[in-house]
Amino acid sequence: MDNLAKRIIPCLDVKDGRVVKGVNFTGLQDAGDPVEIAERYNSEGADELTFLDITASHEKRGTMVNVVKQVAEKIFIPLTVGGGIGKLEDIYDLLNIGCDKVSLNSSAVKNPNLINEASKRFGSSTIVIAVDVKNIAGEYFVFINGGRINTGLKAKDWLSEVRDRGAGEILLTSMDQDGTKSGFDLNITEFASKHLDIPVIASGGAGNINHFIDIFKHGASAALAASIFHYREIDIGDLKNSLKAHGIGVRIVKK
Repeated sequence: MDNLAKRIIPCLDVKDGRVVKGVNFTGLQDAGDPVEIAERYNSEGADELTFLDITASHEKRGTMVNVVKQVAEKIFIPLTVGGGIGKLEDIYDLLNIGCDKVSLNSSAVKNPNLINEASKRFGSSTIVIAVDVKNIAGEYFVFINGGRINTGLKAKDWLSEVRDRGAGEILLTSMDQDGTKSGFDLNITEFASKHLDIPVIASGGAGNINHFIDIFKHGASAALAASIFHYREIDIGDLKNSLKAHGIGVRIVKK
């Protein structure tokens, strides 16, 4: 994957129709209107946008299709949507309103065959499997329901399984690093990037431009971040120029 341009992906964690951000998946603060924020990232040169309805699985409901539709209508970059997607019809509905990819997390763990069925019906490039991991005594475990439930699954085993079942991409989030701004988890990202022949999106911990340089040098195909972009701590254009200066291939948008 190294010969491809590295991607910068802002993430909209959405709760009750608003963008929120916390630390280690807790203490959520309001960060604004998802449609307005999405439009800004579209114009700033983001490569893609990820929209996660973060309480849908926990609240046992579907994704907020109306909000997703409003976002999809305003942007021209690829849009990935996750949260509350439990069956093929949900995926069809989201692709039908302008989403490019869907992200499966809790539903994939509970029904792994959904990955096979979805990739077969819609194409593996459409199916992103989100894996939320936590390091417990040196072993990474998979959590679901917005980080509330430890599945007992070892992350390394689950990552290989979802690849084998047809996932086109992995969104790998370190719960330990999430919102801390202390850097991505280089260990689990490097493991996944080396052992899987599909792109790995690193998530959790971005705090400065050096963190992005580090994670790309450790094999990530893309890096996802939220608060540093929401609160304009890092400008996407500046970030990409720095990455390019460090020999990392990125797509620069001419304004």
